[in-house]
Amino acid sequence: MQQIIYFFQKFRYFLFFLFLEFIALTFIFNNLNFHKSKLVNSTNTLTGGLFETLNNSANYFDLKSKNLSLSEENTRLRNLLAKKSTNSTIEDSVITDTTSYNQKYAYTNAKVINNNYTKAFNFLTINKGANQNISKEMAVINSKGIVGITEHVGNKYTRVQSILNKKSKINARLKNTGYFGTLSWNGENYKNVQLSDIPRQAPLNIGDTIETGGKSTIFPEGVLIGAVTNVGEKNTINNTIEVTLFNDMSNLNYVNVIKNFDKIEIQQIENNIDE
Repeated sequence: MQQIIYFFQKFRYFLFFLFLEFIALTFIFNNLNFHKSKLVNSTNTLTGGLFETLNNSANYFDLKSKNLSLSEENTRLRNLLAKKSTNSTIEDSVITDTTSYNQKYAYTNAKVINNNYTKAFNFLTINKGANQNISKEMAVINSKGIVGITEHVGNKYTRVQSILNKKSKINARLKNTGYFGTLSWNGENYKNVQLSDIPRQAPLNIGDTIETGGKSTIFPEGVLIGAVTNVGEKNTINNTIEVTLFNDMSNLNYVNVIKNFDKIEIQQIENNIDE
C-alpha cells in the first residue's frame, strides 16, 4: 500500500497532466466532427489490420487440414469419375446385365510421410497399408502425374518405389501420336526421366506431352508424366528422349493409390497364353 502511495506522490504532476489531456481530447473528439471521424477511421484501420493479421495467421495454421480435405475430395471425385466412365461404356455397348459389373479402378487417398529423391534407388513411404486394401504393385499418382508403384505393404504403411529409381520401368506413350516406349530414370537429375524404345518414325517435338500408355495392369492409360525437353539423336535405334516431369518429386504431400480390379484376371489370362 505504501508503494502505491509513494508512486502517486512521485508522479502526481505527470498523472495530473495525463488526466487533463484525456479531458481535453474527449472534448475535442465529442464536439468536432472532423477530429471524431479521424479517430474513428484510425481506430478502424488499426483494428482492421489486426483482425486481418490474425485471420491470415489462422488460415496459415489451418492449411494442413484444408490440404487434407482437398486431397480427400479429389479422391472421391476420381472414384465417381471412374464409375461414370465405365457406366457410360456399358450403356454404349450390347451388355445389358449390369448386376455383375465391377468398377475397374478405385482410388485411395494417402499422405507421403517420407520421401527420397537424391539417391540412385529412391523410395517413399505413405500412411496407408493393407488395412486400407493397399497391396503390392499398385499405381501411386497425384494431381500432377505419376509418383511410383507400391512395393512393400504393411498393415498401416506402404513403401513405394519412386519413378526416380533406376529399377523403375513404366510403359509410356506420346500423347499426340500414341507411339509407345519405356520410361526409366538414369539416376542423375530428379526433375527429368528418360523415354526409350520409341520407333524411329515417330514424330517428336519439344514440348510434346508424355503420359502412361495403359499397356500394364498397374497404371491406367492417360496419366500425365511430363513434357519432352530433348529428343537426342533422331533416327537412331538407341534414341533416348529426355522428359521433364510435371511433378516436383522433391515436394510430395498427398497422393492417390490406384487399385485395378481386373488385374488378377488379366495376369491369369496372360500367364495361360505364355504357357
